[in-house]
Amino acid sequence: MRVKKKKNHDNAENDVKSAQIRSFLLYLELEKSLSENTISSYEFDLNKFKTFVNSLGVDSFEAINEELINKFLLHLKKENKASTTARILSSLRQFFNHLIDKQKTSVTINPLEFFDSPKLGRKLPDVLTVEEIDNILSQPDVNTVLGLRDKTILETMYACGLRVSEVIDLKTSNLIVNDMILRVFGKGSKERIVPIARSAVEWIDIYLSKSRFTIAKPYSEDHLFLNWRGRKLSRMAIWDIMNKYSKMAKIEKNIHPHIFRHSFATHLLEGGADLRSIQEMLGHSDISTTQIYTHVDITYLKEVHKQFHPRG
Repeated sequence: MRVKKKKNHDNAENDVKSAQIRSFLLYLELEKSLSENTISSYEFDLNKFKTFVNSLGVDSFEAINEELINKFLLHLKKENKASTTARILSSLRQFFNHLIDKQKTSVTINPLEFFDSPKLGRKLPDVLTVEEIDNILSQPDVNTVLGLRDKTILETMYACGLRVSEVIDLKTSNLIVNDMILRVFGKGSKERIVPIARSAVEWIDIYLSKSRFTIAKPYSEDHLFLNWRGRKLSRMAIWDIMNKYSKMAKIEKNIHPHIFRHSFATHLLEGGADLRSIQEMLGHSDISTTQIYTHVDITYLKEVHKQFHPRG
């Protein structure tokens, strides 16, 4: 009987913890309007913390103190990169602020108040040269339905510097062809207007007239890019497309979907575009995020100097 009673007590404690996490996630969705992917990241981080404190027999989030946070940090360092640890700590910091401000708990001080996130080295993003981009773009067989679709996807990604999520969520109604612009919905469903190069507009027009209608189904809705079943593409599908044509182009760099976005920004900067305009096109809320491309540009200039200067 005692064991059964303890089990029920443990279940009750977990139910309270789970309810507090659910309340926070609902707040992020309804009041902060964060994306589904971002909310899923918060949920993963908080459940990781809950599992850890449960293993120590901690009966509530109200019982969390600096000593427990230190133990959790040591636990994280064993199996996570600094960037992952920093993200989890940020999630916890915001969660405990929510417990203090929005939920009726006895928490009055955030236990993470005096903890600094791990210092992260500033990693420059991978970029492709204009020649490498051109090589990749020339690989799809545009005489096939899916090859034409793939060519159009790659052209659009490079022409607009879109995130993968923005590409797969594009609707035909987002195209304003006469004005050469796209309506894009980025992180937190924030809308922005992005100019689109004429070449990409032309390929979208060809794709719509020769390819999309052959794979579209009644349930395809208004999604611009579709898989062969007529449904919108997944993030993995975009990665597979980029990986396929990069291999065909014999590109040896580490290819990932964001590399076209990084290349878009870097090539604009190299061509003389100002940072504020690039920030607008990328949809960065803070220009400090965009400033990393100035470091990429400086790296590029140093390589040019090294290659061509007599004393290089």
